[in-house]
Amino acid sequence: MRMPEFKLLLIDGYIDDPAALGVPPYISPMIRAVAGAAIDAGVSVEYLTVDRIRKGASIPKADVSVVLSGNTVPGKYIRSMPMSLRELKELVPKLKGWKMLGGSAADSEVAEDFDFPIKTDLAAAVYDGISGKEVGERLRTLEEWNRWMLLGADIVKQHPDFPMPLVAEVETYRGCHRYISGGCSYCIEPLKGKPLMRSPEDIIAECTKLKELGVRNVRIGGQTCIVSYGSEDDSGIPRPSPKTISKLFTALKALNFDVLHVDNANPAVISDYPEESSEILKILTECCTPGNVLALGMESADINVIRANNLNSSPEQTMTAIRMINSIGSERGENGMPKLLPGLNLISGLDGETPETCGINMDFLNKVVDEGLMVRRINIRQVLSIRRQFSVKVDGNVFKKYKQAVRENIDRKMLERVLPKDTVLKNVYMELADGNVTFGRQIGTYPLLVGIPYPVKTEEFVDCIITDWGFRSVTAMEYPFNINKVSMSAISSIPGVGKKRAAGVIRYRPFKDMNELSKIIDDPRVTAELSKYVSFESD
Repeated sequence: MRMPEFKLLLIDGYIDDPAALGVPPYISPMIRAVAGAAIDAGVSVEYLTVDRIRKGASIPKADVSVVLSGNTVPGKYIRSMPMSLRELKELVPKLKGWKMLGGSAADSEVAEDFDFPIKTDLAAAVYDGISGKEVGERLRTLEEWNRWMLLGADIVKQHPDFPMPLVAEVETYRGCHRYISGGCSYCIEPLKGKPLMRSPEDIIAECTKLKELGVRNVRIGGQTCIVSYGSEDDSGIPRPSPKTISKLFTALKALNFDVLHVDNANPAVISDYPEESSEILKILTECCTPGNVLALGMESADINVIRANNLNSSPEQTMTAIRMINSIGSERGENGMPKLLPGLNLISGLDGETPETCGINMDFLNKVVDEGLMVRRINIRQVLSIRRQFSVKVDGNVFKKYKQAVRENIDRKMLERVLPKDTVLKNVYMELADGNVTFGRQIGTYPLLVGIPYPVKTEEFVDCIITDWGFRSVTAMEYPFNINKVSMSAISSIPGVGKKRAAGVIRYRPFKDMNELSKIIDDPRVTAELSKYVSFESD
């Protein structure tokens, strides 16, 4: 007699947590690990995203229903949003069988509606529960980790963004080298103990499997510091291992992904070991694809805040790291972006913060500007009490003014340096139409938002040329801009053209060359600008 199949329903509510990114176009390693753990325990898995539920998909019957959801470091999303707590609460009564919840949502008030809210490692808990063991809070072993990532890889094909613009995040290690000192006051990674490193061979095996399945973009993310990957130094600021990083990224480059990016780096490691770090920065520049960003966790330039929260680097160390990354990675790549630039993380609400802290941070950022350096993006957020409570109460008005000052006085200047006028950005994936503006981004880590001021077909790639800058985005036109085929709204959006000239262009086209077009435009300055990107193909 054939036994009935045991079934697990895996709902991806998307996560945006410090340890993993899984909001479209990303798929998180955590959700793939859960799938792998369930398969390893001998059950079938049905994968369902919150977006499919939002579009009316029914909730299948299952013996175990597992939800992964969380949003502790929220950003501005385009393709989708993480599942809200309201959505999660409305979902619970529809779930069948055991109900398990993971991600930072397991710390929310909705968690009490689940049989097993898991705060540590959802994949390990799923495996134990299905295997008949006690469901508890434990971390997976290294062997389980590597096995589950291979077994669970196939669910990428069920993600709504597969194969493009899907990005699979891949982990290198867990924990933090600063675990002995307790690490930064707000971060849970040091609580996981000594870093548990996956070998280059195991990471390469996972990426090879993803590539075979059709994944074209990966980010080596989640780790506290990619520069420290492979280091056997057990100190808080470990000596990097260029040999190990070279072994990993040389092999990843050979897999020929469309996008290969990384994430976090500790500026203190880069600063204190300039020789090894320079070698690693060159490896990342040569092996990864352009547009890559090393997010540096300075968190604060206020020395009192740094000491009170055991932060990992001083302003001087961070400035040294910014200079080094600029000197090695600022060359522009084939997609129009610099090859490797620093990002910068700042947190408000930490212990020791005073009204002067914002000004100290601004002084640091102004120094970066004055030195002519580039920072790809500056992330400013208020601390979240994930690890413990903080006594400092952030003044909402002060915080708002501080962020606005950074956007107006720093961010725009950085964008003008990163993408000067007339820079051609290639392979911008158009994602959202909002009125007469179409928004898109290149695929990758911290992609820059590009607005084209007229309707463009979404879910397609375009090349474009930069015409203007905002505080956090740029304005661009299609490149080349086919004056004989584009719409009147597109023509009228060209700086200096307007509706009247656009009507004349529509009336008298097709044009053979710039000389013919210039007679209609009748403005040498506008004609000169148009000559940089206008083409004249006709049917």
